[in-house]
Amino acid sequence: MSDAPKPKPRSEDYGSNTIQHLEGIEGIRHRPAMYIGGTDLSGLHHLVYEVTDNVLDEFANGFATVMNVQIHGDGSVTVSDDGRGIPVDKMKDKEQSALEVVFTEIHAGGKFDRKAYAVGTGGLHGVGITAVNACSEWLEVEVSRQGHVWTMEFAKGRMTSPLAQGAATEQTGTKVTFKPDPTIFPNTTFSYDMIHKRLQDCAFLNAGIRINITDERTGQTDTFFYEDGLAEFVKWINRTETPLHPDVIRVKGQIEAVEVDVAMQWNDGYSEAVRCFANGISNHEGGSHLSGFKTALTRTLNSYGKATNAFKDMTPAGDDFREGLAAVVTVRIPNPQFESQTKIKLTNPEVEGAVNSVVGDTLSKYLEENPTIAKNICQKGLRAAEAREAAKKARDMARSQNRVSGGGLPEKLRDCRNHGLDVSELYLVEGDSAGGSADQGRDSATQAVLPLRGKILNVEKAQLLKVLANTEVTALFKAIGITPLAEEQDVAKRRYGKIILMTDADVDGSHIRTLLLTFIFRHMRELLKQGCVYVAQPPLYRVMSKGKRNQKPRYVQTHHEMMGELLELGLESATLILQPRDSLLANHAKGATQRREISGDELRKLAKTLSVIEEPLEALERRGIMLRRLATEHATPDGLLPRFRTFRGTEERWFATREELDAFLAEQSQSSQNVKLADDTIQAGAATPEHPEAEHAAPVDTITKADLFEVRTINQVLRALQEQHQLSLNDLLMAPMKNAEQVYPYEVIGHDTPRKLLSLRELVTTLRDLGGKGLIRTRFKGLGEMNHDELAETAMEPATRLLKRVTLDDAVAAEEIFRVLMGDHVEPRREFIEKHALDVKDLDV
Repeated sequence: MSDAPKPKPRSEDYGSNTIQHLEGIEGIRHRPAMYIGGTDLSGLHHLVYEVTDNVLDEFANGFATVMNVQIHGDGSVTVSDDGRGIPVDKMKDKEQSALEVVFTEIHAGGKFDRKAYAVGTGGLHGVGITAVNACSEWLEVEVSRQGHVWTMEFAKGRMTSPLAQGAATEQTGTKVTFKPDPTIFPNTTFSYDMIHKRLQDCAFLNAGIRINITDERTGQTDTFFYEDGLAEFVKWINRTETPLHPDVIRVKGQIEAVEVDVAMQWNDGYSEAVRCFANGISNHEGGSHLSGFKTALTRTLNSYGKATNAFKDMTPAGDDFREGLAAVVTVRIPNPQFESQTKIKLTNPEVEGAVNSVVGDTLSKYLEENPTIAKNICQKGLRAAEAREAAKKARDMARSQNRVSGGGLPEKLRDCRNHGLDVSELYLVEGDSAGGSADQGRDSATQAVLPLRGKILNVEKAQLLKVLANTEVTALFKAIGITPLAEEQDVAKRRYGKIILMTDADVDGSHIRTLLLTFIFRHMRELLKQGCVYVAQPPLYRVMSKGKRNQKPRYVQTHHEMMGELLELGLESATLILQPRDSLLANHAKGATQRREISGDELRKLAKTLSVIEEPLEALERRGIMLRRLATEHATPDGLLPRFRTFRGTEERWFATREELDAFLAEQSQSSQNVKLADDTIQAGAATPEHPEAEHAAPVDTITKADLFEVRTINQVLRALQEQHQLSLNDLLMAPMKNAEQVYPYEVIGHDTPRKLLSLRELVTTLRDLGGKGLIRTRFKGLGEMNHDELAETAMEPATRLLKRVTLDDAVAAEEIFRVLMGDHVEPRREFIEKHALDVKDLDV
């Protein structure tokens, strides 16, 4: 290899032709993280929040009362409201409508001045909805305004269908439906829980708005409506604790243009939960309003305590006064300044003084008028200060020990020789049995093992002094080498680079892992912030082939991967035979008339295409729309499903295109002056025709329309089946009996046992079943089921193991889940379990 220096690039290589100018949409698609914070799950859900925030701005200014959010079976989301509707007129000096400009150009919106929105809003830059459009595979917007329904469609940020005037309507509002672009987001599956939590917060913060959320994938639905928002918000936060005083303390005031609204209530717990919002937008990292609140709280309580001689030997600090405090701090300002487009931190300097003044004045008056409550709050702060001093002494003592030399290390710790933070790892392992296997399988140069005896203390229910007195917990502190409530400089001195939790994949293992995460979150949070904590993911399955000796087993990590492998094995040597069958579709001629076979790559492609269609089909059927009835009674001449449905009383009509729908609605409007058009997504808490009981709910003079967005995906798959495989909608329908005998038009051969199928919807599950026939699958439940070689290969060897880093993306959400799952109160935990019971896939009992 030559050591000659590389030639320097010529200056002429950098010329005007190397400069790129990306227009708004291209710029967003090229660097989406700059606009939505990232392309992970947080960024994906930020798309929904950008749209819902616009509805909240309409509500705050008195123009909307209802927001509906629907997660569709095809992965798209609809957000609709009954506000004014986005303007559709042409803009001055432009040939485009305002609607098109809002969705396709950045820095276009109605919130730059206070003409359209008098009350402070969350939207500022005219970027959010454009970013949603740019990051979507497709987006459709429907505006009810000026007596008509107006529609426009986009794909990847570019308009595909221009503004079209539709049916007459007396409603007003905006309905936006979009599907995230899978070329931008690695995972496009929306979480009902994440959206649910955000919308509930929005309802708390916007007292009087009604928010409905529906997940058509699972049938889950919730409605939020709160008349006294902030007080109910604080009570909701405190539902896992016992309040120190019965009433929520309310603080309201305005200084110049800054409106301040605060609610707070102390509980007998040990954690702090202060939530901050500016113009209805959550600021996870606080900002100037949080600083003002903390300053006022500390100053006021200290002044009261000194005046009443409550603090004799010790003066509590701010952290002490906030122990056990649940509070919501909100401000509304005309021109908020945030740290980024995702608005995680408020930076307006004038807000700090305003919040400080309003909270200080009101709280002082409240304490004077409620001396018993004031005394309890001060005593709680004093107890927290005493515990803090005890913890400080414990930390100082621990720091004075020579940790690296092994002084005071736990007896059961199997230490490693190299403690470099770039290579060393500590495995926290459930039980002595698994600890023994891990000890035998580890690399003793860099991997240490600490077996845990049973379940450690639930620190959520314990004050710091009790935590420090617990043997198992102190062993963890000593092994890791840091002290309670360690700060950044302490974490840098830890004994191991990675802290790895390795527990069984059963109920007890999950409980122990949760206890450990609770402990780390409460007392070693800096480890999470710096990304030092990991969870080992031992494989779920061990797979071996039947009848083969001396074979090495394979390991499969997840159920999803196992299903993929079974499909691939089932496809090997498989052939699908299609027999002639009659068509069940009214608009079709006879079906296929010749026998044919599909195998190899074509069969693999067919199986993957069919797997895409199953979830949206199940979503339709879950709502009572059966594929067979829809196909046989309403299929279009080209073999597709209709997408739009209307109800007038009990009369049901289906339409394939929006143009057909608009023509029908126009005809109905002209034939009768009493006909009114209603969108099924904007009915304030009323039953909709998506549910059977709603078919009789609409008045006879109201036409309710529904847009089934799942059908869009289903029809895309049907077109692919027609073009690539010469198959049709008819092949997805179960074959009927003929001459009193069941007909099986499809058969899979190539395996020992041929399989007959009633429809192609059975193909994927059949192939998976065939793929598993020659395998011995073992599902692991515990680490103790593995010998040390298996454990080392699957969970400890860096080249083959799977580790998941535990991150702290949303401290507020983490705080909430730990309170619910690990707190004293049973009812919130029961509600959580009941709500998520149907989500469980593999339950070990």
